[in-house]
Amino acid sequence: MTALPATTAKKLGLVIDLDTCVGCQACATSCKEWNTQGYSAPLTDQDPYGADPHGAWLNRVHGFEVGEGDKGRTVHFPRSCLHCETPDCVTVCPTGASYKRAEDGIVLVNPDTCIGCKLCSWACAYGAREYDYDDGVMKKCTLCVDRIYNETFAPEDRVPACVRACPTGARHFGDIGDPKSAVSQLVAERGGFDLLPEFGYKPVNKYLPPRQRRDEAQAPTRATEKEVATGAAIEKLFAWVDRVMSR
Repeated sequence: MTALPATTAKKLGLVIDLDTCVGCQACATSCKEWNTQGYSAPLTDQDPYGADPHGAWLNRVHGFEVGEGDKGRTVHFPRSCLHCETPDCVTVCPTGASYKRAEDGIVLVNPDTCIGCKLCSWACAYGAREYDYDDGVMKKCTLCVDRIYNETFAPEDRVPACVRACPTGARHFGDIGDPKSAVSQLVAERGGFDLLPEFGYKPVNKYLPPRQRRDEAQAPTRATEKEVATGAAIEKLFAWVDRVMSR
């Protein structure tokens, strides 16, 4: 089995703002475009225009309807590898193909030593591993490791493709292990949270919760007994996501 580094010099990761994500899929398509020619190449598709299209996508965006009537809203929930500090997907790998880098904390898969046994996908609580049926190996988000260190790029382009493509600025990239970094300060200011923290994997990626709607903030109303008993709509969403991801 594969060992984890005792510590990492950095904790590179993403901070995703659920308040400003509009579900446009720009992050998913830019991820597919970049990675189908980069470190994870190829990212194949099976029957893309048929009745059952599927393939390897390293970033997926889910949409959820929360609340009812005029209090309802759509929350878009991007999902990819969270580059956990203590990932089971690494420690279950029998060949060492799945590993966590000591220099920056990025979790990667070596396609040359991956045997496609899928143990890592079963171990991942977040469903972030993608099996490429044509290539016969497991693939996942690399934080565009072949892009962020590319010194031939302009500094503003040395970020993951999904971050560069986001039209609303909902995706942020940086060293979450540095409390003075812009991403760490953003997490602290907005109350960023871990996905499924009860599992203890310590995901590096963080999510920022949706803000209160302007009309609700301007005209506050007293919560009904039913609302108090069942919790706020957004809390129901996170509880539902926890249940789904725990299956």
